[in-house]
Amino acid sequence: QVGAQLCRRPCYCPWVPPRCPRGSPLVLDGCGCCKICARRLGEPCDFLHVCDQSQGLVCDYSSASAGTGGTCNFEDDEEGCEVNGRLYRDGEVFQPSCKVQCHCLDGGFNCIPLCQEDVRLPTPDCPYPRRVEIPGKCCPEWICEAQDQHLLRDARAAAGAVSPLLPYPCQEWGTEWSACSATCGLGFATRVSNQNRYCRLETQRRLCMLRPCPAPPAAFPA
Repeated sequence: QVGAQLCRRPCYCPWVPPRCPRGSPLVLDGCGCCKICARRLGEPCDFLHVCDQSQGLVCDYSSASAGTGGTCNFEDDEEGCEVNGRLYRDGEVFQPSCKVQCHCLDGGFNCIPLCQEDVRLPTPDCPYPRRVEIPGKCCPEWICEAQDQHLLRDARAAAGAVSPLLPYPCQEWGTEWSACSATCGLGFATRVSNQNRYCRLETQRRLCMLRPCPAPPAAFPA
């Protein structure tokens, strides 16, 4: 009904089509009559002044008051998340690499490291710890710089060797995970714990994401 009131027949359009700013193509207005410049992300829109559908934009009236126009925004598609150019379904668990496992949820994704993200603190028996990549293994391991280099060679040779048992029982201890370091996007949560094969206090971290960051508004040319 609104369209019938706004759209007049026959169409009366200017002889010269408008010159559009960069990134705004010429499209037909909401009545399908005249060529207009498509509205871009964040720009006002209404029935006649349509958004750039080639960019996936629609006229969003959710935050508009009664009788006013909307704002060009991205269309809410089926919930999913895009990582490294690949789209994952909502609820899907995937591994971008052998070191990280992620879970797609409500348009964002949470990732946990599959490798122990710990920080080896210097101790009297290991004053200079160093993390190195072991051939054939995904996760790096800690070695003690002060010890002989044959330990590294032994680690490479015994790829599937079991960690030596501690001569005493380990009473597990640890703090709660801290709040995420970022309010949106990927961040880190940390804790101090001795839950490792050496029963030593270490600062551990894991990836976290409270929510995805909103898309930045499009820059308008001067």
